[in-house]
Amino acid sequence: MKIYTRTGDSGTTGLFGGPRVAKDDTRIEAYGTVDELNAVLGCVRSAVESAVAECEDEPERRDALMQFDDRIGQVQHELFSLGAELASPHPDEFQLRVIGTRHIERLEKWIDETEALLPPLKQFILPGGSPVAAQVHLARAVCRRSERRVITLADSVQSETPIGEEVIVYLNRLSDWLFVVSRDVNRLLGREDQPWQKP
Repeated sequence: MKIYTRTGDSGTTGLFGGPRVAKDDTRIEAYGTVDELNAVLGCVRSAVESAVAECEDEPERRDALMQFDDRIGQVQHELFSLGAELASPHPDEFQLRVIGTRHIERLEKWIDETEALLPPLKQFILPGGSPVAAQVHLARAVCRRSERRVITLADSVQSETPIGEEVIVYLNRLSDWLFVVSRDVNRLLGREDQPWQKP
């Protein structure tokens, strides 16, 4: 199968089980940004792999990073499915609705577990710290944008097949989890969060 088809050369693309639309359509923006988030998470995993290699003689630190890597892998698979749901104007017809309450509850469990390891946050912090944490902060920001794009799509298709509420909640919880993970990664790698200082 060829990677190029020339069908999109006019600035349109086909939806899953739907019509062709402009490549800047709100639906394309929504699932395209989810795809971008997935790509950034791939960069996170690459950075984690390097950090794990540096912790070979520290099993606890290494295992915590590997657990984080495993969880990011789960999320990547879920985001791929979420993107497929968003790519179709008829997700129920093609049984594309995958993300549900159990995925949200699992993210909340991960947030609670991670927060229990961290000192209370008393002020805003800047993105950064270790290379892994900086990548996680970038993923968090892209996740927030994904959430905004999906909300825009949900508002625009109210009279059609609605966007599942779970999708928006999932992205919201995912960004929260990525935030606490950025702090935990800095803790694991011996880096302090950088507090924001009013100029």
